[in-house]
Amino acid sequence: MQLVDQWLGSNIAYNDALALQESKLKEVLDGTSPNTFFQLEHAPVYTIGRTRDKSSLRNPAHLPHPTIEINRGGQATYHGPGQLVGYPIVDLRPLGKDLHTYIRAIEQALIDTCNQYDIDATRRDGLTGVWVGHRKLASIGVGVRKWIGMHGFAINITKESLIGFLSITPCGLDGVKITCVEHEAKRPISVQDFAKTCSIQMQRCLSALETPTP
Repeated sequence: MQLVDQWLGSNIAYNDALALQESKLKEVLDGTSPNTFFQLEHAPVYTIGRTRDKSSLRNPAHLPHPTIEINRGGQATYHGPGQLVGYPIVDLRPLGKDLHTYIRAIEQALIDTCNQYDIDATRRDGLTGVWVGHRKLASIGVGVRKWIGMHGFAINITKESLIGFLSITPCGLDGVKITCVEHEAKRPISVQDFAKTCSIQMQRCLSALETPTP
């Protein structure tokens, strides 16, 4: 499959990136654009899926950054500097129309990228995301419209990315420690360097889902 990689930059406002996703989704659906993989760093923001239970935000009125409700699954998470956010805008129809398998492929791409940095990243049974032991490294929240995927993942790269999580219960999981790539690799790693490696692994893992043409 064709997956065009596009680095959007740093300090990107959440709503600006959301509008870009929406526009690209329509183009992919119409067949006027190839599948596209946006990667970026957001300006500090909290997001939460459309759920009645918003307890993971703890005290929304006292959060240090804005909160946005969006059309993905899941509880509260944080996006900000030092964290790589990836938005694959992908037509899932040639990939089997299987959302569960698609999410597992995103997880695998992140795990394989971490392995390139000598990080023993894994899945945990019943918990979406990427982990190192019991420490959570990456969150995944996907939305689908007419079988075009949007939203995606957030993986903490630098230690700076961890600060915003202190004000919420990340993904609604009490007692979970949030970690970052730099901490687990025990060396400095830039967001853009990790993004370049991730692009290669994402292309490979998503291409593996493609249904052969008869």
